[in-house]
Amino acid sequence: MAVYEYRAIGTSGRAVKGVIDADSPALARRKLRERDLHPTHLAEAAAAAAEGPGKLSFSRVSSRDVAVMTRQLAVLLQAGTALVESLSVLIKQTANPRLAKIIYDVRDRVNEGASFADALAGHPRVFSALYKNMVRAGETSGALEQVLFRLSDLQERQVRLQKRIVASLVYPVFMVCFSLAVIVLLMSIVVPKVVQVFMKQEMELPAPTKVLIFACDAINAYWWALLGGVLIVLVLWRLWVSRPGGRRTWDALKLRSPLVGKLYLKIMAARFSRTLGTMLHGGLTMMTALDVVKTVVQNRVVEEVLDDVKSDVRRGRDLSVPLQESALFPPMLVHMAELGQRSGELEAMLLRVADTYEEDVELTIEALVGLVQPAVIVLLGGFVGFLVMAILLPIFRMSSGV
Repeated sequence: MAVYEYRAIGTSGRAVKGVIDADSPALARRKLRERDLHPTHLAEAAAAAAEGPGKLSFSRVSSRDVAVMTRQLAVLLQAGTALVESLSVLIKQTANPRLAKIIYDVRDRVNEGASFADALAGHPRVFSALYKNMVRAGETSGALEQVLFRLSDLQERQVRLQKRIVASLVYPVFMVCFSLAVIVLLMSIVVPKVVQVFMKQEMELPAPTKVLIFACDAINAYWWALLGGVLIVLVLWRLWVSRPGGRRTWDALKLRSPLVGKLYLKIMAARFSRTLGTMLHGGLTMMTALDVVKTVVQNRVVEEVLDDVKSDVRRGRDLSVPLQESALFPPMLVHMAELGQRSGELEAMLLRVADTYEEDVELTIEALVGLVQPAVIVLLGGFVGFLVMAILLPIFRMSSGV
């Protein structure tokens, strides 16, 4: 059965688009007419264009799309619907065409006898190692719907945290961009016209005015060199970070930076605690959970530490001991892990730690934003003050000479 992308006109006259499965284009058009849709375009969609490595894709599936799909699938399975039938329902109600085609492919693989986890593994850019391993554990334990509910909770929490971080940074970033735009406008258009008046007077200009004239001339004459230099630095940085040694050095700098380092460490602790707690609660073993957590932290330094932690746990040591010896993880995380192992409620303690650090991250971001805003205002005010002084000093000299 093939998958077709379509555009059609509904009974209300609205244009709609989506995907539909059928044995032939004629049957696909018939299905659309049965839904009171009049197709204007119909083309077969290649299921393999999903999300395999090395394939180019111009559309994307967001974390929110996957979270919504996961919760809907969990609800359908909890209601007693079979997995294949549940996936068929999701295909019809998924708004993202890319995700709908991926669900088609997953459903076909399950129909062919593959496990749900193996079918998801064919789309690593959409379904992470965490997602695949959690689903595999749910299939093995017979509690797939409970695991999917936990996965959707985890993804929704991550999406909410990301949105709050972005929302907190929007205003400072806007202020910085606006300030740079104002500075460029003044230096390239306004200031040169004022400077021409001073140059015609053939008078000795004060030092601030000379500095301002030199800066304006440099920007107007060599703006292309400045822009090219910035682009070259960005390209060299990307090349450096793409190398293993450069990536590790960059990750270490992020952890050691004065202000952002503490925030980054809290985000890492929250991600580690939330992921590990969710996986242990879903029935995965500690070894498997640590393997998956290492792929989630996205930091080479932390990955190396987790390799040592895993080796120590394999030798029979408690999780809290190597975490403490690493001197990387916050003391509260280590203490809660120790309490959790003593009480036999490690996963619950880790989830509580994740809640605490996620709230702390939000408060820390708000505090940093509170520092950035006045800093931007002070810098912009200092530039404007220098500009006013550089322009007014020659005017005062001209007036005193008159």
